[in-house]
Amino acid sequence: MPENTASVQDIDHVAAGLVACLPGLARALDRQVAQDYAHPKPPEAQLTLLRHVEDNDGVTVRAAAEALLMKPNNVSALVTQLTEQGLLERRQDPADKRVAHLHLTGTARQQLAEVEHLMGAHLTRALRAMTEGELGALGSALHALSALGRHLQSRH
Repeated sequence: MPENTASVQDIDHVAAGLVACLPGLARALDRQVAQDYAHPKPPEAQLTLLRHVEDNDGVTVRAAAEALLMKPNNVSALVTQLTEQGLLERRQDPADKRVAHLHLTGTARQQLAEVEHLMGAHLTRALRAMTEGELGALGSALHALSALGRHLQSRH
């Protein structure tokens, strides 16, 4: 890994900017989606779990908790809520009845697709209002933001 030559002040400045900016972006997007979504918008923790199950059909609660850096009892509570809402199914493992595998319902797939579509539409509209320079800077930052996420996850 190449040595980082940025000053401590530069790193602190970027860190403070991200801490201030990222939650606000998430809240603004969440608010806009909630206004346009036909159903009560699921909280972000539920959406995160639904997305993970969509990408990892049949995942167990324990594996989902590890992947999402959450406590198993918190994921279990989310699974209970989502199961009661008809968005997740728990299926017993045939070899070990204590283990349940998680699967999205058709309703969950439809609602998740709607939320993702609305998020994409709102982001696209906002991006179109930006200058070419701003858009280019964001495009260039995507790789760095992904790397930042990997570094944060690897430190758990």
